[in-house]
Order: sequence, then structure tokens, then C-alpha cells
Amino acid sequence: MTEQQLYLFSALYLAMSIATAVLTRATLRRIAGAIAGAGAAGVVLLGIVAWGESARLWHMAIDWRPYMLALLIINIALCAYALLITWRIARRFGWRGLVIVGFVAAIFGPPRDYWYMSRFPEWGYYAPGFAPVFAISVSYVILIAVGHGVMRLVAGPARNDRLARRSWATDKKS
Repeated sequence: MTEQQLYLFSALYLAMSIATAVLTRATLRRIAGAIAGAGAAGVVLLGIVAWGESARLWHMAIDWRPYMLALLIINIALCAYALLITWRIARRFGWRGLVIVGFVAAIFGPPRDYWYMSRFPEWGYYAPGFAPVFAISVSYVILIAVGHGVMRLVAGPARNDRLARRSWATDKKS
């Protein structure tokens, strides 16, 4: 990615995160947790990309200078909207909802990434075969787990949220 593309995507992700924070009625603590979780996922993502490069599963045209890496991690941290959404899912459906989100990401992640690579071939390429598809699927699950885990450490469990359903709220009045 070029520096200009990173700035453009950062602006887009920031707008999406702000809109999601408003729509999900996120507290400042939850927003901070989402940003921290997405930032941690960004660091893990760089490790996954480096591992995939060494395993020859893909080649990503990443500028590994410190400034560009910092810009990339900030870009990914601004994807906090995804974790704000998983927070709402965890609050409503618990860990089962997060497992379903992981399965959905594992299924839809590879076609999404392959579409990006076909749209922007200068960003890199994937090796032929099933191995890159499997690695991308596993990567999405890992990134969701890391991001949501760090968010939970910062913001606390979703079930403790002030908007969470309480057992007495679902009881019928007599």
C-alpha cells in the first residue's frame, strides 16, 4: 500500500468507527478497548504477514520502514468498528455469537482478500493452492480473538455492560 492509500483508508475507517460507536452507544471505555484491541490485532497481523511471506503463502508489498509500519498499525487500529460490532454480538449472544462471527469471518475472509488482490494487484499476490486460503481463514479467527480479548481486558466483559439484558428485565410482569 502506498502512503496515500493508507491515509485514505484511515479516514474511511475512522468515519466507520465513529458511526459504529454512535450506533452501538459505546462508552469511552469500550471505544478505548476497541482501539486497543484493533491495535493489538494490527501488531499480530504484521507477524502473520511476515510468517506467510517466509512460508511463501503470499507476498505483500509492505514498506517495512518504521514510519510506514506505524501508519499501517494506526490504520488497523482505526478498524475498531469491527470490535464494537463483536462487542454487541457478545453482549447479546455470548461466546456462541463470537464463535459464529469467527466462522463467518473464516468463510468470507479469503474471498474478500482475493478480491482485494485482484482489484489492487500492486499490493501483492497469493500462492496457488488451498494453503493460502486456509491460512487467511485462520488469520481472521486469530485476529478476532486477539482483538476481542484485548478489548475485553480494557473494557471488561460484554455481559457487564450497562446496556446488557438483565434476567429480571426479560421476566413478564404479573
